[in-house]
Amino acid sequence: MAGLPSFAQFLPYSEGMSAGTVAIAVIDDRDLAMWDVYELGIACAVFGVPRPELHDPWYRIRLCAVSGEGAPDGSGLALRTPYGPDDLVGADTVIVPSVPDPCVAGDRELPEELLTALRRAAAGGARMVSMCTGAYALGAAGLLDGRRATAHWSHTADLAARFPEAEFDPSVLYVDDGDVLTSAGVSAGLDLCLHLVRRDLGAHVANQVARGMVVPAHRAGGQAQFIDLAVPAAADDGLAPVLEWAVDHLDLPLTVDGLARRAGMSPRTFYRRLRAATGTTPLQWLLDQRLARAQSLLEATDLPVERIGEASGLGSAANLRRHFLQHVGVTPTEYRRAFPARPDVPEPPEAAPPAGGDRSLRAGRPVPRGAARRRSAAGGSGWRGGRRPPTAGRPPS
Repeated sequence: MAGLPSFAQFLPYSEGMSAGTVAIAVIDDRDLAMWDVYELGIACAVFGVPRPELHDPWYRIRLCAVSGEGAPDGSGLALRTPYGPDDLVGADTVIVPSVPDPCVAGDRELPEELLTALRRAAAGGARMVSMCTGAYALGAAGLLDGRRATAHWSHTADLAARFPEAEFDPSVLYVDDGDVLTSAGVSAGLDLCLHLVRRDLGAHVANQVARGMVVPAHRAGGQAQFIDLAVPAAADDGLAPVLEWAVDHLDLPLTVDGLARRAGMSPRTFYRRLRAATGTTPLQWLLDQRLARAQSLLEATDLPVERIGEASGLGSAANLRRHFLQHVGVTPTEYRRAFPARPDVPEPPEAAPPAGGDRSLRAGRPVPRGAARRRSAAGGSGWRGGRRPPTAGRPPS
């Protein structure tokens, strides 16, 4: 593929041609962690299962084993394959579905033979793909420099710190940057794999693959709808009581001045300390909490959208819908459909009637333009407001 014009490299393959070779890097092949099997399985299920009724021949797949230095023996799975790191070179598409958790934590380095092979594959014209923590490998190989990328939202802040030349968007399911594509965590890898099939073989084939796997061909929204917006655990001790009170009274028309008085601070001091503790402004923090309350009510109750708007302090159903589309990437109805009601969650208290207030944190006011998230590729919104507090672990997306 090297030498082809950029616009021709990834056009759909003609009937009778192979859909291309997909090489998948499997790190710690002698002790593959149970968690990493999921993302590996997604790539194998999409590209490794022949579908002659859709396209013949289908993709050719290589599982390329990479033995990590210092990888301890454990209770994981072992991979038996004739392919190694050098077999990543020459493939049409190279996928890194994940990297071991110690490499994510910085306790172990990624194997240099893997990074060298990734650089050689990219230089040879391969389409480079990562899923979830696989972005650490592409970043370490220098393949994300100057590009937009994504990963699981709980890792994007760390990735941005490690690889400052790349721009990481925590809100989208995947980013297609031409010859480098990255996906968010866990199930978002399936969204990206279906997108690759759609690019290569067309929408009909991708839709049929999705149908056979009993998943939507294209999910509404981005991973913003899965981000936890809880009160940060590390909040300033002097702020914690007033922030907890605010979360319990989101149905009221809260104001910066009112919260500052409750905290016994001037508005300027309150603003400064809240920003230092949470990484965002009082206005944005309160909007995040209102959205989190609305999400919780959509998940846990069958309340009408109008009541949820009132109880969360977001105002009318129209305002609730506008905020959801702008900040979550889907409508309240789509969100409720994705997260059906949980019977174990109690119904919220009755919303209090509106009251007056100064310094507009009032429900229904438009969010300042600079704090809004911009729309971006692959169904979602790019976070451009206050920084969200990092969340440990890898919850499902």
